Amino acid sequence: MTSRAPSTARTITVADTSITAADSPITAAGMVPSAFDKEGDDDVILKNQRSPRPKDAATLILVRRDGPKPRVLMGKRSGGHVFMPDKYVFPGGRVDPEDSRAVSWCELRPEVEDKLRIQTRRSPRAFALTAIRETFEETGLLVARPAEMPDSAPKGWARFHELDAAPHLSPLTLIGRAITPPYRPRRFDARFFMADAEEALIDKRPPVDGAELSDLQWVTLDDALDLDLPSVTRFMLGEIGERLSVRDFRKGPPFLRWTRTGHSMDRL
Repeated sequence: MTSRAPSTARTITVADTSITAADSPITAAGMVPSAFDKEGDDDVILKNQRSPRPKDAATLILVRRDGPKPRVLMGKRSGGHVFMPDKYVFPGGRVDPEDSRAVSWCELRPEVEDKLRIQTRRSPRAFALTAIRETFEETGLLVARPAEMPDSAPKGWARFHELDAAPHLSPLTLIGRAITPPYRPRRFDARFFMADAEEALIDKRPPVDGAELSDLQWVTLDDALDLDLPSVTRFMLGEIGERLSVRDFRKGPPFLRWTRTGHSMDRL
């Protein structure tokens, strides 16, 4: 098991190849702009005040391949949420300062760490640990391995220690990053991870609905597209589909954000 403090970020630049709509994994023209929610997508738009600074966040897309088609775990957000109410999403949430200090069974693969270091000073492992913690809090599923855990735990990690479950980082692959456009009441700089459920999960327990997510279910990619989804979630489903269909996938993760010239997407 390992535990590391945040390290100084290396200087790594975004790939200089700008992605056009025609290069998007969902193929339809104009799909890059549609990866961002619009004013008509039931999102609150605030134009009479300064846009809040995006907060780091992480999401985990668990994939099951034990059936005729791959399935992903999704749940419905509560209607009381300010951010994306009643939408179907993947488990995830905001990075907590203590996440980077959590004890883990193993570390991220080097190529994943390198992508996570781009344009941030936060420790790469913090994002993966956030995705794992949030997945447990919202679904009850443990991305972990059995281990004798220390008596003391960072804030938010006590249950992992009580269950003797050490977070399992190596199965996680970074498949995308997206920053919420300006003028939203909540803005996030979210990293999207994907992991094979059979490799990542500690056991085969079913997901359990909670206060954050309800109607948790494993759905095929086609069925997921019929749900009420945020635009960025729909976009990431296209990215997942391409990764699952291409044996030797070589494209970097898409980085979706807003620039002075409008919506932008690069590959990390």
